[in-house]
Amino acid sequence: MIEHLPPLILLGGTFDPVHYGHLRVADEVRRALAPVELRLVPAKDPPHRDAPAASAADRVRMLELAVAEFPQLRIDCQEIERTGKSYTVLTLEALRARFAQRPLALLVGADAFLGLPQWHRWRAIFPLAHIVVANRPGAGLGTAAMQPQLREEWEQRLAADPHALRERPAGTIVVVPVAPQPISATAIRGALRRGARDELAGLLPPAVLAYIETHRLYGIHPDAP
Repeated sequence: MIEHLPPLILLGGTFDPVHYGHLRVADEVRRALAPVELRLVPAKDPPHRDAPAASAADRVRMLELAVAEFPQLRIDCQEIERTGKSYTVLTLEALRARFAQRPLALLVGADAFLGLPQWHRWRAIFPLAHIVVANRPGAGLGTAAMQPQLREEWEQRLAADPHALRERPAGTIVVVPVAPQPISATAIRGALRRGARDELAGLLPPAVLAYIETHRLYGIHPDAP
């Protein structure tokens, strides 16, 4: 039987720094699929990108400040606490060991979904969790853009009704339309280095920006307030 708990959805990332693009997409998906529990999972040592510029402790603290604005979101620090590379499949295995029948889901953007075959043990994700694809208007999710092995999984697992993820613990792909959030952590870090504070308005929670400035993260321009 499916456990009498709402589906647990994970959004992983470096959150370097966390910004409204992360937060609004997460909250929009949470509301679209409610009731669900949605956790932000900061990576300690991401396998497919450079090491984060901010420390794990700073990134967790910024997340704590950010979710004060989005109180329905939660933080899961298991990847921060685990040694080795922050492989998503290991995170899902740990949660599945704890929740044998609870629906688990991984939230990814369209670009990340198309790159899934490059992930560590990516096929092992499907027995562990559903995949929720947050799809912006105009984002290409046609099968022509998919590698053959991913197309096979897509055609077998895609569900027309996003609430299908409640029907079993794992193995379904659902697509949730979301509003565009053209916000880049790379651009935020660049603006901080240049001291271009005016470029940051509306991109990240004020409490997160204040923390960055107080702790002089990201090589913040010395003339910045």
